[in-house]
Amino acid sequence: MATPVAHLAHPLLHALRASKPAFGAWITLPGALNARAAASASPHLSWVVIDCEHGLTGLHPGAGDSVHAIAGLGPDAPSTIVRIPATGACADGSASWQIKYVLDQGARGVLVPMVSSRAQAASIVAAARFPPQGARGFGNPFTQLAWGAGVSAVDYLQRANDSVVVLVQIETRDGYRNLDEILSVDGLDGVFIGPYDLSLSHGLPPPSPDPHPEAEKMIQHILAAAHAKGKKCAIYCTSGAQSARRAKEGFDMINVTSDSGAMADGLSRHLAEAVGEASAEQKFSY
Repeated sequence: MATPVAHLAHPLLHALRASKPAFGAWITLPGALNARAAASASPHLSWVVIDCEHGLTGLHPGAGDSVHAIAGLGPDAPSTIVRIPATGACADGSASWQIKYVLDQGARGVLVPMVSSRAQAASIVAAARFPPQGARGFGNPFTQLAWGAGVSAVDYLQRANDSVVVLVQIETRDGYRNLDEILSVDGLDGVFIGPYDLSLSHGLPPPSPDPHPEAEKMIQHILAAAHAKGKKCAIYCTSGAQSARRAKEGFDMINVTSDSGAMADGLSRHLAEAVGEASAEQKFSY
């Protein structure tokens, strides 16, 4: 990944290039104002994911509205990644239109779930890169508007292949089995560990809040394998304490919490204080 020019605001890419932990948050609730409020919550936030797979934001037009709402915060806005639904086998091109749509709306990157083979990963990379590195089409008149003031269509076209972050999730049995082949795909920036589905797909209980020891072994293997191949490794966490541990372990990109999770946790804690009760320990959450 090349270093982005100064006016292409992209805190996540800057952090990855500097080999610093990039902390983020998951957006599960719909609405541009909700996304904007979450994105402006902390100066320590490098990125947010608009979740169009399991979250309540629709791919069209919801994802685009949220991307531009966050971009409106200015050059210090966190990088917006969109997780697409990715229905279908991915390698047959069924995910290509979803990738094209979210990147045309100005997303700084794309996250594709349930990737299980090298062919799927290669298809995803091709859909996210302009020729000659890929097969992405060019022509949306609004894309560059989400990348910062003064960014022209030519600026975007010249820098997009180096600046758009392409991530795939490792969370299935086949994805874990084919990890080395997936990591060998040129143009793939990194892998994102989904601890919940990774656990469930291997017959293990979900994290509550930490993963089962057998799932933890797989997580550490994915981290080591990604770094051995020169790729970044990301993971989903549900608390600041858990995220701090993952940062010390060497994870490059770490989800700290979700909008819905943080709201429920905050309400619970403040109400417990109001009635004089001790705050309850964190339970199963996402």
